[in-house]
Amino acid sequence: MLKKMFSLPVELYQNRRLILSLAKNDFKTKYAGSYLGIIWAFIQPIVTVLVYWFVFGLALRAGGERSVPFVLWLVAGLVPWFFVQDSLVNGTNALIEYNYLVKKVVFKISILPMVKVISALFVHLFFIVVVLVIYAVYGYFPDLYVLQLIYYSFSAFMLVLGISYLTSAVVVFFRDLSQIINIFLQVGVWLTPIMWNFKDLGLEAGGTIATILKLNPVYYIVTGYRDALIDKIAFWEHPGLTAYFWIVTAVIFIIGAGLFKKMKVHFADVL
Repeated sequence: MLKKMFSLPVELYQNRRLILSLAKNDFKTKYAGSYLGIIWAFIQPIVTVLVYWFVFGLALRAGGERSVPFVLWLVAGLVPWFFVQDSLVNGTNALIEYNYLVKKVVFKISILPMVKVISALFVHLFFIVVVLVIYAVYGYFPDLYVLQLIYYSFSAFMLVLGISYLTSAVVVFFRDLSQIINIFLQVGVWLTPIMWNFKDLGLEAGGTIATILKLNPVYYIVTGYRDALIDKIAFWEHPGLTAYFWIVTAVIFIIGAGLFKKMKVHFADVL
């Protein structure tokens, strides 16, 4: 069993060039049939940011006590969330979308969830550049702490990849999982401190409710982006939270990889 689980990283490394090629193709073909093409990959997140900024930063006058303008604080939380959301939705449906490849005996289907996550990563990297430009316009220029965005992007990548192997294997047999995940994401964006912080809710950072909310591994990523861009805090200054995140991520990845390997012999028959 352990041999099967740990053989997955080896397969991914051996097929790294094919993964990158398929990810580029996936990114291009997703919007190939529309007039604006891949521009649609960026329009929806930008519109979402503008709507939240208007509602919470202007209409409701939230963010008055932030150390930076509210729009900067907001985008630092939304950008990693967009990546998690897009990766999870598309990674979950990777086998269903590429069912014609799953049915090919010689094809390494284990690379498909990773193809979807990397495809989402292309958009995410673009938005990181946009965020840095927005910060610079407001007078907040990149420094060494910004390099931590590489670490936190990698952290988000590993988390959603592990979840995607788990969900992509299950959704083949239980199609309702896609809808459940969509609902979970709709709720999750509000349970994660993206549009709010603990002070907004009158909660102490070390209180019981706050501690429960911090169990969400995406909290670590969102907070990390703000640490890198705003608060200038190094990730090793949160040793407990960092250890917790990587333990949870490792457990999810091991379970997801093991389940994927165990069930993949049945994928072609069901699809």
